[in-house]
Amino acid sequence: MSQPETHTLVLAACRAGKPYPIISAEYGVPRGTIGYWVHQDRRSRGESAPPRPSACPRCDGTPLAHEAYSYLLGLYLGDGHIVSKPKQHHLSVTLDDAWPGIIDATETAMRTVMPAYRTGRAQRTGCTVVKSYSVHWTCLFPQHGPGLKSSRRIALQPWQHQIVGAHPWALLRGLIHSDGCRVTNWTVQRGKRYEYPRYLFTNKSDDIRQIFCDALDAVGVAWRVTRRAGCAYNISVARRDSVALMDAQIGPKY
Repeated sequence: MSQPETHTLVLAACRAGKPYPIISAEYGVPRGTIGYWVHQDRRSRGESAPPRPSACPRCDGTPLAHEAYSYLLGLYLGDGHIVSKPKQHHLSVTLDDAWPGIIDATETAMRTVMPAYRTGRAQRTGCTVVKSYSVHWTCLFPQHGPGLKSSRRIALQPWQHQIVGAHPWALLRGLIHSDGCRVTNWTVQRGKRYEYPRYLFTNKSDDIRQIFCDALDAVGVAWRVTRRAGCAYNISVARRDSVALMDAQIGPKY
């Protein structure tokens, strides 16, 4: 495709309200060049610049991938946070390097929920931080705020409840992938060793544990509270039928 043809198509896409990051990916034109072409085009027609669309589902009404969002919400509540500064805005989820499949799934979820914005990874000792850069992550995760999540109120908004209600397993998967695990316990009865699997979810926030338990109730999984260092931080799923449900929908980390 010649440059004049690309120029025409890019301007047509901009006039239609398509976000710059999407146009850049489709036509291979840098965002700075797109901005310059649009500026020159408006100047030649004597127009002022309208507000640029943000590609935010909450602000602009663009479609939101509900299942991917429910999964990402679970990851955010477990191991995620939002950096929001005057010149830096991004969602970060810190994940153990032992589970590369979950790292890939996290980045895929970020791209699915906010496809107009770029993602990246930062290597740390024993872990990888997956990031997506947009100030609008605070729109999608209104639970963002100063301090640790365990030290403040965490409550889902009505629109989040609707999504989680439709996709509870996706939320549970994200919570287990961030702050949970599948382990094999054992006990000795009548001199014989017995092994059995169970799922554990550990989080210091009473509110986040309640969100996890509410989702378990919604899908018919039995659970109980176990104590860690004298505190009720653990939620255990150990009944055989409930573990089978969790195995069918979540399974071990990968």
